[in-house]
Amino acid sequence: MSNAIYIATTEAYSGKSVVSLGLMNLLLSKAQKIGYFKPVIESDPQIARDVHIDTIIQYFNLPFTYEDAYAFTRNDVLKYADENKRSEIIDTIIAKYKKLEERCDFTVVEGSDYLGEGAAFEFNINVHIAKNLGIPAIVVESGRNRSTAGIINNVTSAYNAFAERDVKVLMIVVNKVSPDQVSDVEALLSQQLPGDVVLSVMPEDAKLSAPTMQEIAENLKGKVLFGEGQLTNPVSNFIVGAMQLENCLTRLKENTLIVTPGDRGDIMIGALLANISQNYPLVAGIVLTGGLEPEPPIASLIEGSPSVLPIVAVEKGTFEATNVIGSIKSRIYPGNVQKIELVLSTFEKYINVEALEEKMMNFQPSGITPRMFQYKLVHRAKAQKKHIVLPEGNDDRILIAASKLIINEVVTLTILGDPREVEASIKRLNLNFDQSQIRIINPVDAEYYPDYVNTLYELRKSKNITEDMARDMMTDVSYFGTMMVYKGHADGMVSGAVHTTQHTIRPALQFVKTKPGVSTVSSVFFMCLPDRVCVFGDCAVVPNPTAEELAEIAISSAESSINFGIDPKIAMLSYSSGASGQGEDVEKVRRATELVKQRRPDLKIEGPIQYDAAVDEQVGRQKLPDSEVAGQASVLIFPDLNTGNNTYKAVQRETGAVAIGPMLQGLNKPVNDLSRGCTVDDIFNTVVITAIQAQ
Repeated sequence: MSNAIYIATTEAYSGKSVVSLGLMNLLLSKAQKIGYFKPVIESDPQIARDVHIDTIIQYFNLPFTYEDAYAFTRNDVLKYADENKRSEIIDTIIAKYKKLEERCDFTVVEGSDYLGEGAAFEFNINVHIAKNLGIPAIVVESGRNRSTAGIINNVTSAYNAFAERDVKVLMIVVNKVSPDQVSDVEALLSQQLPGDVVLSVMPEDAKLSAPTMQEIAENLKGKVLFGEGQLTNPVSNFIVGAMQLENCLTRLKENTLIVTPGDRGDIMIGALLANISQNYPLVAGIVLTGGLEPEPPIASLIEGSPSVLPIVAVEKGTFEATNVIGSIKSRIYPGNVQKIELVLSTFEKYINVEALEEKMMNFQPSGITPRMFQYKLVHRAKAQKKHIVLPEGNDDRILIAASKLIINEVVTLTILGDPREVEASIKRLNLNFDQSQIRIINPVDAEYYPDYVNTLYELRKSKNITEDMARDMMTDVSYFGTMMVYKGHADGMVSGAVHTTQHTIRPALQFVKTKPGVSTVSSVFFMCLPDRVCVFGDCAVVPNPTAEELAEIAISSAESSINFGIDPKIAMLSYSSGASGQGEDVEKVRRATELVKQRRPDLKIEGPIQYDAAVDEQVGRQKLPDSEVAGQASVLIFPDLNTGNNTYKAVQRETGAVAIGPMLQGLNKPVNDLSRGCTVDDIFNTVVITAIQAQ
């Protein structure tokens, strides 16, 4: 099941707070630890706090702070987007959400409020957040002042926008629908939406949309003169008290606000009397305009009245004040218990709670997004910190990545190189991190150097290596770093930013050796595509594998995918699918597939299969309709290095995918190779997966 849900909308004032409050109330009746998270809030809390966060935390007495409940302000998000730092937005949101999730049985996540410009961007970021959190959504739409056709169009468009981005919509809530439209909207949407989407249509309730006297006072920047204890009074309508009192009284309705100049004592006294009379409806309050306040005799009379109304004085004139009042959009405040209870009863009355609970219980997330995958990798590495050696301390990229790793407390590090040169580079690059958290070692000056030389000589003397040769070889940073791993002085090594693949992995092949039962060292890339993460192998090590080697690569890649939380569905790639092709190359793939089936019958595998049939559901159904892999492959095994290396680079460049790796598989201890064109992020990610391998 899902342990969270995302409440989203496409516009301001749709009434999603009704759903979030109702859902919180429902969930707290099922479990104790329910969290609430709003990734993006409108304003800096030092200027204006988000009233909905305060309302939910205070009303439900949640054991979280205001700061726990949000990640960014709206301006922060826009600034990051302008600076092309959208990935940092998602990474920060995931980290804060996960921190809260760890403390909760279930988390309600509420989307942004659409109170500024840029609605299209705001909608996209909400869908993107839901997608990257891997949680289903409830979409809330407003039907206020819309035709039935307009409501249907808006709802179906919103649903399709989420579905096209693979965000599962569990429920559609259409709020604020005119009562005479409810049955038509329900009937038409039931036909338009998929049968597995729960639909709830809520008629507009004037009591829910009515602002309180507190909201009116705040929006008018007014001064509360009397009745401070009644500021939660709802205001269903307002009148201007400019006429004679008798005419004003005839216009009173339930919860009317009277707006009148501050010198109209007769209107004030008449409103007080009307409020205690059984012949007139309740008056919500009075707004006194023009900067005028009651004269002392009138004020004294009001203070002594058995029914004190909230009376607010404002500097604005009557015309300006009524314009402001007419534009107020009501919010739910922490202290307004009466309105919160009305919201909760409305939710229970109109929301199909049983169907929603069933959908939440049965929802299973499919796949994992790149940002969530990377977050989980870092989180997993930090949970059991390992010691990684980086032999190429003479490369700026290595040092920048090392700084990032130390600041984020992912691993402990040893960097190989001349300490004076490395420290000078750190200073030149203006890297601000705790240098006591890394060791900088020059191999020939290291205390372990004599022991490493002797160990290498003993391991390789049967291969005609002399002590002098071993002494010379151990000055090479690749040999020294690999020996650190072999001897247990480091848990893993990452190199290759400067050195070739062969230079990096040769020492590992010589004395770290392969795991029992494995004869082929191969590699995989974790390809972080826009909507999923899959495994590509082998794209870096074995040039032209035999059928037996290809089978080993497939099994090792499947095990790697399992270790990193990816369900392996293996596609053995070739230029034909199924039994359609002939030739030496396709027969090799066919034979390798059979070997995997014999050795690991528990693995889902298809081969030979073409790339499009492996990853595209429609093509997969056409070419291999009975396959449980076609169209949904997560582990793609290439027939040779030429195909694999070119394909991963083409996918990376054309789609903007992040390629994490190559990660070597099959060795007794983790040693991983970098591309000489690697970026700082590539180094960071490769160190992270190396640390996880070491766990």
